[in-house]
Formats: sequence, C-alpha cells, structure tokens
Amino acid sequence: MATKSNYTSALSPEYALLGLLYQQPAHGYELHQRLVTDLGQIWHISLSQAYNILNRLETQGFIAGNLLEQNKLPSRRQFQLTDAGRERFATWLQAPTGCSVRAIRIEFTTRLYFACLIDQEQALNLIESQIDETQSGVKRLEKELANTPGEQIFNRLGLELRVKQLASILDWLSACKQVLGIETGQAPISVRN
Repeated sequence: MATKSNYTSALSPEYALLGLLYQQPAHGYELHQRLVTDLGQIWHISLSQAYNILNRLETQGFIAGNLLEQNKLPSRRQFQLTDAGRERFATWLQAPTGCSVRAIRIEFTTRLYFACLIDQEQALNLIESQIDETQSGVKRLEKELANTPGEQIFNRLGLELRVKQLASILDWLSACKQVLGIETGQAPISVRN
C-alpha cells in the first residue's frame, strides 16, 4: 500500500515524465520540451514543475541522475529510469482509466500516446478496454438518471450532461482507432515527428 509521502495520482505528469524516460535517458529541459511538443494540449506544466517532479522521482528511487560535463557549457544532469521506475511506469500503463471526462482526457490520452510508441496491439487493447469501461459508465449513469426523481431538476441535468459527455467520448474512442491506423491492421501512424 502506498504511503501518503510517495503516493501520486494517476493524473500526475509524473507518469508522462517516466514514460519519456522509458523511451530514452534525457535531461530535464529536453524532457520538458518533449512534454510540451508531444503532449502540450494534455499537460500544462512549467519547467520548474518538471524539475521538481524529477527531483522527487529521484529521491523516491524511480529515476537516477548523472552529471554530464559539456564542452564550454554548464554541466547537465541526465536522468534515466531505474528498475523501480520502469516497473512503476509499466504498472501505470496497464492500469485502467476511470470513467470520467477529465481522467480520459488526461490519463487515458497519455497512456495511449505511450502505448502507441511501445506496441500498437497494446494501444488497440487500451482503446477497447476504455470503450468497455466507458460503456459501463454510461449504463450506470443512465440507471442513476432513471432513479432520480423528476423534481430533482439539477441532479437530472447534471446526470444527462455526464451521459452525453461519455457518449461523445465513445465516438472519440472509435475515431482514435481509425486516426491511429490500429483498427484494421493498416500501417500505424508515427506518433513521433
């Protein structure tokens, strides 16, 4: 069980940084730039926040940093995953995403990005699992809506909005398979430019 001092929400940019380091070692500025370039519409963190997360991950033993000397430039700290960091990232990558718009927008999309980099079949499985999870969420909310008295107008409006948002996400999830080229076995797109 995670203690309060080392628990991090699955919606933390920590997992995005771990995923970037899963690909290859890098220094903090480079990691931040990749995060901005590849996932900037999902994660909005400053360079100082990225360094704070990297320092915490190093303290927790998930990454290790080595000082690299540079010719005529200041030394840089290059980070790489430790075995514990690799395991933490792999466990997170396989975990299901909750059935909320925010979790799907941030956590699922980040997982999908890394799954596409690692294994197209894993990406397809991730999408299919999220479709199942989202369909279950819609059914649960529709049942809750059916059991909500008519005079609870704002509770009903809130539930109706959530159902419509999740229905829209189901359409988006289906489109993801087509856009990524993983539904029909066609050549997958490259997620790295």
